[in-house]
Amino acid sequence: MNQADASIAILGIGTAVPEYRLDQADTSRRLAEALIERPDSARWVKRIFKQCGVETRYTCEPDLLQPAEACRYFSAQSNRSYPTTAERMATYKRESIPLGLRAARRALADGEAALSDITHLITVSCTGQFLPGLDAELVKGLGLAPTVNRMPLTFLGCAAGLKAVCLAKQIVSGNPAANVLIVCVELCTLHIQPSSMREALFGASFFGDGASACIVGTAGAGRHGIFQLGGDHSALMPDSAEEMVWEIGNYGFELYLSTNIPKLIGRFIPEQIEQLLRGGQQPELWAIHPGGKGIIDTLAEMYALTDEQVQPSRGVLSKYGNMSSATILFVLHEMRLELERRGSGPVSGLSLAFGPGLTCEMIQIGYLPGASLPERLRDEAHA
Repeated sequence: MNQADASIAILGIGTAVPEYRLDQADTSRRLAEALIERPDSARWVKRIFKQCGVETRYTCEPDLLQPAEACRYFSAQSNRSYPTTAERMATYKRESIPLGLRAARRALADGEAALSDITHLITVSCTGQFLPGLDAELVKGLGLAPTVNRMPLTFLGCAAGLKAVCLAKQIVSGNPAANVLIVCVELCTLHIQPSSMREALFGASFFGDGASACIVGTAGAGRHGIFQLGGDHSALMPDSAEEMVWEIGNYGFELYLSTNIPKLIGRFIPEQIEQLLRGGQQPELWAIHPGGKGIIDTLAEMYALTDEQVQPSRGVLSKYGNMSSATILFVLHEMRLELERRGSGPVSGLSLAFGPGLTCEMIQIGYLPGASLPERLRDEAHA
């Protein structure tokens, strides 16, 4: 941990998911039914849904729980037309604000922060846009000062949540009195495509909806149960721009994910981690963004990580799927709960996430134990 940054920390974390729960086996069955006239695609759906490491996800769209013949998002014959991008953006605007408010309020409560303490607001999302944006709506909905410094990070993909944490650390480093509220909201399921192409079906297999928030500020004396923030590092992987592509189509955002991504991460990331650690010991904590089961598997094999070390990432992927930028704070929340349950002492770690570019974002973290978390903060994110 960089001693210059030792007093800067994540002081509180909050998470939230929508009320509608997608069971992986049920969703796979219904999507396969929608592809009954394309048996090869239907068989592939059953296989990839079973192998991707997800058991449940959450969605803001109740239509996705309908039978195959009635669901507007599935590629079956339906009496209704597929949702247009405009319709999906209207749903995003309606659903993103209350979800972001829930996560933000939980982060404020967890960090015991007053609204007047918040000097900066960073909002993060790549699954929808509107103006005035989510940042303005959160200021109004939370009752933040109208002079709060607002910084929206849009369309940066899965790595953006950790990018926001690194940016917040830099803000506090330059102004120790600052308190930065980060709110990430992603409604990924709105972009399920009416397609039988394997790329579209792969994306439909593991993305979910969720919101997360945290407060980054200076940790005062006696402030524990937090993640200190150390050195950070960002890099673009060479010759990888076409491996993850996210474009706007007539029926939502069209995502392409290459199956080569875990291999590219395995080839490129060790050098980047070495640059960040500067010859230091391998960290004990690994908060890995679960962009997919293959990414976790690759890093676990390369660094001989135990099941316990990767459980926060695997657990979040299993329960919530990949929620793009919001996911990394879910992982840190799960990690903190487990460390607190074990009665862990101080321990150092690393958090890392990946996104289009291909981009890697990483930051050193250090857990400081504290008093037992209030029961209300142990509740599931969807409570």
